[in-house]
Amino acid sequence: MPRRFVLSACTAVAAAVLVAACGVTPPSSGNAMGFFITSDNPGKGGDLGGLAGADRFCQSLATSAGAGHKTWRAYLSTAALNGQPAVNARDRIGSGPWANAKGVVVATSVADLHSANAKLGKDTSLTEKGEVVSGFGDPVNRHDILTGSRADGTLAVAEPGKDTTCGNWTRSEGGSAMVGHHDHKGTNPDPVANASWNASHGTRGCSLDQLKMSGSAGLMYCFAAN
Repeated sequence: MPRRFVLSACTAVAAAVLVAACGVTPPSSGNAMGFFITSDNPGKGGDLGGLAGADRFCQSLATSAGAGHKTWRAYLSTAALNGQPAVNARDRIGSGPWANAKGVVVATSVADLHSANAKLGKDTSLTEKGEVVSGFGDPVNRHDILTGSRADGTLAVAEPGKDTTCGNWTRSEGGSAMVGHHDHKGTNPDPVANASWNASHGTRGCSLDQLKMSGSAGLMYCFAAN
């Protein structure tokens, strides 16, 4: 056997022994996270720059967490406007499964995500940093997550002239947005809506100050679509 080959083989064996002895885990190809709540708002409340701007924000936060190799989409619905059809949040987030920053699978499919089996909650609906979002009963309540959706993930349709999407996520003044409770808690008199992660009630407005009035920091859900 050629001496060079022997040395290469010995080097490979030595490296493998060192890894095993030290308990070192080889680096993975990328962060497995496929779901998170944004740790912040882009800065303009309900004005997210439309769906495109919201998606870019999800992508940037995922990139900062080492998961930018995936295509990220904001879980937001929009109304039909200017000749463009309505968009349902459930139709733009891929097929799953989705795991949080700690590797816990919160849903295996779109149907599972919108069923009672979904594992979304305060302890599992983490930010891209793996942090818990404060909720009902905490000193600062941020449990209202922007969705513009009904419980089944389709556009929340309000009375004529009423807004559920902050003007398709382009308004920071006036308007309103449908939000869900990530912790399944609150004061909504409807216990079903109160416990919904994506469809609990409308906000008092779309500015950051108006969103805070109902327990929101203008955060949103992000899902990896691939």
